[in-house]
Amino acid sequence: MKKLFFLILVIAFVNPVFSQLDRSKLPEPGPASEIKIANYESFELKNGLKVFVIENRKLPRVAFNLILDVDPVLEGENAGYVSAAGDLLRTGTKKRTKDQLDQEIDLLGATLTTSATSIFASGLERNKEKLMEIVSDIILNSVFKQEELDKIKKQTLSGLATAKDDPNSISQRVGRVIMNGKDHPYGELETEETVNSFTLDMCKSYYESYFRPNVAYLAIVGDINKAKAKQLVEKYLSKWEKKDVPQMTYPTPKAPVVNKVALVDRSNSVQSVIAVGYPVELKIGSDDAIKASVVNLILGGSATGRLFMNLRESKAYTYGAYSSMSPDRLIGSFTAFTQVRTSVTDSAITEIIGEMKKLRNEKVDEEELQKAKNLLSGSFVRNLESPETIARFAINTARYNLPKDYYKNYLKTLNALTADDVLATAKKYIKPNNLYLLVVGSGDEVAKNISKFSVSSKVDYYDTNGDLYDPSAKKIPAGITAESVIKKYVEAIGGRENILKVKDKITNMTGTVQGMNLTITINQKEPNKLYQVLDAGVFQQKTIFDGTKGYTEGMGQKTEFTGEQLEDMKDNSLHSMLDYDERGVKYELTGMETINGKDTYKISFTQPSGKKSTAFYSVELGFLVRTASSVSTAQGTFNQTIDMDDYREVQGVKYPFKMNQNFGPQSIELTITSYEINTGLPDSLFEVK
Repeated sequence: MKKLFFLILVIAFVNPVFSQLDRSKLPEPGPASEIKIANYESFELKNGLKVFVIENRKLPRVAFNLILDVDPVLEGENAGYVSAAGDLLRTGTKKRTKDQLDQEIDLLGATLTTSATSIFASGLERNKEKLMEIVSDIILNSVFKQEELDKIKKQTLSGLATAKDDPNSISQRVGRVIMNGKDHPYGELETEETVNSFTLDMCKSYYESYFRPNVAYLAIVGDINKAKAKQLVEKYLSKWEKKDVPQMTYPTPKAPVVNKVALVDRSNSVQSVIAVGYPVELKIGSDDAIKASVVNLILGGSATGRLFMNLRESKAYTYGAYSSMSPDRLIGSFTAFTQVRTSVTDSAITEIIGEMKKLRNEKVDEEELQKAKNLLSGSFVRNLESPETIARFAINTARYNLPKDYYKNYLKTLNALTADDVLATAKKYIKPNNLYLLVVGSGDEVAKNISKFSVSSKVDYYDTNGDLYDPSAKKIPAGITAESVIKKYVEAIGGRENILKVKDKITNMTGTVQGMNLTITINQKEPNKLYQVLDAGVFQQKTIFDGTKGYTEGMGQKTEFTGEQLEDMKDNSLHSMLDYDERGVKYELTGMETINGKDTYKISFTQPSGKKSTAFYSVELGFLVRTASSVSTAQGTFNQTIDMDDYREVQGVKYPFKMNQNFGPQSIELTITSYEINTGLPDSLFEVK
């Protein structure tokens, strides 16, 4: 009874307080939390190296973060060598091979990364001197070897091959060109040609010219004091020789006077990647930087932003829609981006521009503003747990001449922002009438609809390397038809008579995807029977089709072909290029395009089911060089392109011996090791059990 009586007293005591609360209003925000960021101590070596020490004894670790304060290099036709030079720093020194370097880092339980403008290393406090010695060895004694550069180039080219068919990568690359221009380092792109052109000497020259102490900042964070840090740095880096470093000037990118519309045409795309943006003169640490971050967060900086809530939650156009407002020492940028189904491309753009106009014309309410502040505050506080963040703060404060208490006062400055501040900042930096508007998608379906966003109704066409072209410039010569292109292809690979002699075919190929080696064997028998085995070592996948039904089996799961997949299998005839009319396939010559530097004729195909695909045939030789289509899977619909090259004759018919398949974000390079013709494959091989 005593416990019950006490409970009643507590309820009676607190109930009057509850009754006075107005739950329709957010509670008044309290004062901003005091941010405790460790003070840094600094010193400078005679060679000009500026060092900042942030003592933090919470964990027995020490991190070294070296940053070069240099102007980005305009690389021109050799774009890529600066990045390669940064990667090469991690591949060996005069004292250590790459394997020895990797082994020592592993034994220390440490982390070490390099780039063209930085070196970062982190490890246990007891290993700090050994780690500092390794860092200094890289700085002072790096040795660049051709075999290591060849590996880097190969990896870079593989990444470019994947990126050229990934719509999001295409949007990012072409967007950089459109916003900054190719005469600015932020607008330069690596291509297959530029990567193949740069040399080891160029990488060496960058290292020797730019890795100099007089333009370097070194932050040391962790269980270490200034005295010990100074002893280490003087011991290992005092011999680092200073030298004048090249300085660059560039034209400053500007937002367009009126909206400009750009398109990267990707045949058969079922979705459009949309990016709207422009350069922004917003410096790191400027008075407007924090204000602009609030504006951006409200518009689209997170899943609570207006773009996300509109395009996903309200309109169901997309899985996500976001924006970014990035300050920069040279030129900042604003971008809003999303990916939507093709049919709502122009509607999504209308909504994005509408939200931009609303933000610069109407005050945000206090609840929305406070939510934005809370998100930024939480993110800022969480980032303080990282030693890299503290190091960056120290370097930024010196590098950009910020007030010493800039980061300590971050929350106070953020908390003090008002709706009037947000409106004024939005009016200054949100420019719905000065946009570069880029769409990566099906030109046949979206070009006309997006032209309305341009004052002149003009759509500029760009290829995947950011080069402007006129899609109407290459006119189809008189007398060329879809029928004549296909006829030339048939003749180029051996002629109708020889093709019909092929009753069955075995294709053996090897390839790589995500570092895994593949072997693929494809057995085909007329008219459309298929037995395929893919072996990736860790798993196998088998596909069987008997002409009317079939399945794919792998990882313990068996999936029967139905719907669109089943129709695709039925259309996969061994002699498909000979019987389009008989199968009711419609085809149309829709233009010319340049594929891998070669002119091609573009033919659009429509199956009886309504599914569309596109094929590209060499103007010069007649060979099929690319196919493009959309493929439906349990994970969604993806774009697939297959490039074919190196045609060789096998028993009277020419087949490609090199193929590159891009499927969504994945790229698979395939080499055909052999074709076996008319071996008498038995029907039992294709039996569906």
